[in-house]
Amino acid sequence: MKFGELQPKDLWHYFEEICQIPRPSKKEEKIAAYLLNFAKEQGLEAKKDEAGNVLIIKPASAGMEQTPTVVLQAHMDMVCEKNADTVHDFDKDPIQPYIDGEWVKAKGTTLGADDGIGMAAQLAILASDTIKHGPLECLFTVDEETGLTGAFALKPGFFEGRMLLNLDSEDEGELFIGCAGGIDTVIEMPVEKDAPIGSVFAVKITVKGLQGGHSGDDINKGRGNAIKILNRFLWDLNHKYGIRIADFSGGNLRNAIAREASAVIVFSEKCKEQVRVDFNVYQAEMESVWKLTEPGLKMELESTDLPEQVLVPIYTARLLNALYACPHGVFSMSYRMPGMVETSTNLASVKMLDDNVLITTSQRSDVDSEKMNIAHMVASVFSLAHAKVTHGEGYPGWAPNPDSALLKIAVASYRKLFGKEPIVRSIHAGLECGLFLEKYPDMDMVSFGPTLRGVHSPDEKVNIATVEMWWRHLIDILEHIGEN
Repeated sequence: MKFGELQPKDLWHYFEEICQIPRPSKKEEKIAAYLLNFAKEQGLEAKKDEAGNVLIIKPASAGMEQTPTVVLQAHMDMVCEKNADTVHDFDKDPIQPYIDGEWVKAKGTTLGADDGIGMAAQLAILASDTIKHGPLECLFTVDEETGLTGAFALKPGFFEGRMLLNLDSEDEGELFIGCAGGIDTVIEMPVEKDAPIGSVFAVKITVKGLQGGHSGDDINKGRGNAIKILNRFLWDLNHKYGIRIADFSGGNLRNAIAREASAVIVFSEKCKEQVRVDFNVYQAEMESVWKLTEPGLKMELESTDLPEQVLVPIYTARLLNALYACPHGVFSMSYRMPGMVETSTNLASVKMLDDNVLITTSQRSDVDSEKMNIAHMVASVFSLAHAKVTHGEGYPGWAPNPDSALLKIAVASYRKLFGKEPIVRSIHAGLECGLFLEKYPDMDMVSFGPTLRGVHSPDEKVNIATVEMWWRHLIDILEHIGEN
């Protein structure tokens, strides 16, 4: 099957076009220009605000002028993750989507269906002269993935509608009416280095092949964190042999679970064989521990050139102890919405710089006080290691409204189309809806989308059949919203 054969045809056409346009977070100029040019070609009104958000306005179909204005919303940017052996410049190179059975994937990189598929749906509706709808405002926001910058900067009055369909969810058949709030906690740990002395040996240890995924929606799925797996072994080696760290690097983005991590360490040459034995034992242990949730886990140990500088022992110990103690994963489950995560934290990345180690973490909760509690817990761990800790501004959650009029319309539509009830729930991931609600307190919102898996990792994929189902649901809501 080729892209031109996928249904709905126009949606996939625009998704394929979007894949050709580089759109990393904070670098959305090219995709914004594409959207504005699209509006011009379609003869539609469009505008761009100071933050870079784009709004395209389409009048109602004939006979539906009195229907309430609906805002369709998606974000322009994408998470830029690639496999270690993939050569790709996200600032210049197009994403290479391909069809693999029931799924659309990308070659060695994130696909960007989060939220390119939402954008494509908006464009297909804007370009259509057959879909019936009331007045439409299509909002495309910037920098959702790394800071919700566009939603933060959105000014009241930029759009007029008070019913908003967020097209940024990842499970077909599920309607989201709430989300977690979040905050970033960033650590700068000062370190001192000196030259390795004596008869020493250097090795590089790598953990890879993990699934990674979204630090909100996937945090409760039992996936491994490469930083934690690697650090556990290094901590043990340090207690046995007094290792020295030359480099420690793992993870990447704050909202992605770390898939890969590596470290270069130095130790006495007389321990060389025992370190290898310990590695083989630990590797077997981890393969057993993670065989169900991380069957692709791989660990490697290889000799490497002796580095010029290594951390002095006290800083090696501080780093390893702090990373070991730093919480990661689900902290508490919700009592108000059984089965849902209430609070979690993600040890996202570790990067060793010249004179400090930069550690990025993120926390989420649908209870604001619990969000700050877990953030302060992470801060306390690193404060004990004499590190500088800063918190981001954070973003609010979106409190569920089970009596939402828009929700009732969406539920009735889904029931009519597919003969079954959709699942209505809150999501542990952060959505821009919480920020929209701050600017527009009377906004009625529902978030939904097709089925995506492996989001925020090179394993990202979107299920083809669910895209068509989601599209039918979206169009039916627009066509019949005035009747309710």
